[in-house]
Amino acid sequence: MRRTSALILIGNEILSGRTKDENIQFLALRLGELGIPLREIRVIPDIRETIINTVTEMRAKYDEVFTTGGIGPTHDDITSPCVAEAFGVPWEIHPPTFKLLETYFGPDEFNAARQRMAKLPQGATPIVNPVSLAPGFSIGNVHVMAGVPRIMRGMFDSLAPSLQKGAPVFSRTWHTTSLFEGTLADGLEAIQNRFPDLDIGSYPFHREDGRRGVALVAKGQNRAEVDEAASAIHDLIKTKGGTPMEGEPPV
Repeated sequence: MRRTSALILIGNEILSGRTKDENIQFLALRLGELGIPLREIRVIPDIRETIINTVTEMRAKYDEVFTTGGIGPTHDDITSPCVAEAFGVPWEIHPPTFKLLETYFGPDEFNAARQRMAKLPQGATPIVNPVSLAPGFSIGNVHVMAGVPRIMRGMFDSLAPSLQKGAPVFSRTWHTTSLFEGTLADGLEAIQNRFPDLDIGSYPFHREDGRRGVALVAKGQNRAEVDEAASAIHDLIKTKGGTPMEGEPPV
């Protein structure tokens, strides 16, 4: 079964360059393993209309949509109420989450700002946060998680068992240090045409010690086709006079 997913990174700090996102690779790898490969990633600002419109568009387009960022206690953490608005439901106190956080912070420290983290869209299911307790949530096919990498990963690990899995993504790589992209381009395009359901990619590399070359990758959800395409890539490198080496090039 083929399933797809998308990721929305929410936060002015990412767009300004102040914060380097560390979540994309983790989610891309984990979702590929679950057979829900990422097909689109968007980075958007903390602007109400943008969040609402992007969530509305992408949840209609993909099987699963994941968001990171904007669910903390400050004024610019507006992801949660915007997702509620995108689904047309109230944003309200979730009593079990309120009690959980009140117990954690204590009545004197559980101020109005922190109480914002106990508000979820009506009908949402909390995503357990094993790191800092304040949960993310799922509503429909949208899963809202923290932007802090360590917290996001804990949330995703809590969420993953409940996700409907598809066919896993398989990948095979050959690299060479004796040829470059231009030499292989026509042959690689022919392989892509033979296997239209696969992602056939070419990735040049240039190491600091002077090693240069290209890695050619076949990726898809049909293992037999991936293996066949990988064999064709091996033969292409050899035919062009290169030395094919399996796997990613060493760092």
